[in-house]
Parts: sequence; structure tokens; C-alpha cells
Amino acid sequence: MTDTTDLGAEDRKIVTLARSARARNGVPEGAAVRDETGRTYVAGTVALESLRLTALQTAVAMAVASGATSLEAAAVVSDAESPADEDRAAVRDLGGADTPVFLAGPDGAVRVRVTAG
Repeated sequence: MTDTTDLGAEDRKIVTLARSARARNGVPEGAAVRDETGRTYVAGTVALESLRLTALQTAVAMAVASGATSLEAAAVVSDAESPADEDRAAVRDLGGADTPVFLAGPDGAVRVRVTAG
């Protein structure tokens, strides 16, 4: 487990935003990503009959749709034990293999820090 206070201010911010999205929308996951200019994109799980995206896939898609060309970091808040492979792949596609991905529990405590690669 990584103590959230050990994170830099900008990384704590995306964890907090991801946690807020999960709670506000009552979805299984909340996510946030930060692009190369410092802009953040926040999303929750999308579970429509015709479209299913994880929260992190949705946040990455929002960044791409808004013109982001790279990512600095990503965070997801979930009950999962580790970031899903498809989430890491989405972050890697936009941010590269070295982009950090933080997984926090519903309490906001970061459990895992991995790279997208």
C-alpha cells in the first residue's frame, strides 16, 4: 500500500477526483487522468446496454476527445486488487509505458502504483 500523503499534490488531486466521481455517480469505479498540460479528465464507469467502458477507459477517451496528446498520470478508485489490463493498455496508448497508474480503494488510500507498460 502507498500512503496517499506520499504522493505529490497533483497525484493526490487525481486520486481525490476519481474517488469523488465514484461516490457522486454511484458507480463501481471512478477515474481521473492528467494530460501533458496539466488538465484533468474525470469519469465513472459507463454501463449502457450498447456501450461498456471502465472508468479509466472513459477518462482516457475524454482526454483524447479533448485534444490531449499524452498523459502524465492516471488514477482509478475501485474495489479491485490491481488495475485491469485493459485500463493499463488505454493509459499506455496515450501516455506511454512509463505513465504511472494509481489504484486506490473506496477510502482513497492508494493500494497499488504501477506503470501503464
